Amino acid sequence: MTVLDSPIPRFHLAVPVDDLAAARRFYGDVLGLEQGRSADTWVDWNLHGHQFVTHLAPERAQRIHNPVDGHDVPVPHFGLVLTVEAFQQLAERLRVAGTEFVIEPYVRFAGQKGEQWTMFLLDPAGNALEFKAFADDSQVFAA
Repeated sequence: MTVLDSPIPRFHLAVPVDDLAAARRFYGDVLGLEQGRSADTWVDWNLHGHQFVTHLAPERAQRIHNPVDGHDVPVPHFGLVLTVEAFQQLAERLRVAGTEFVIEPYVRFAGQKGEQWTMFLLDPAGNALEFKAFADDSQVFAA
């Protein structure tokens, strides 16, 4: 099955960045995303089949954090739910690239319903990203 055949709709997300060259290095080289169309003020990216766009916007809003599990979680944030193997590979790729994590990769709810790996980082423009992986993918929405 291809992304286009998936019963799960693909999302479109556009985020502000203050430097398109830095965004290209981070999203293209560090995260390894395929670049799509672009112009002087924006770049399309293939984020695992989702349309993700970085738009040049030099003015940034104030950052907000919420306490979760003793961490200051940046809000807003976005990311992907990966397999545990893909999560570990991405975490290693980010470490090799010298990425400074906002919240280092760790396991939440260990041994409990909804057990998940999670990590937070910022792109060069300060956009917060969270990547996570569930021990049991059927528990993504477990209460």
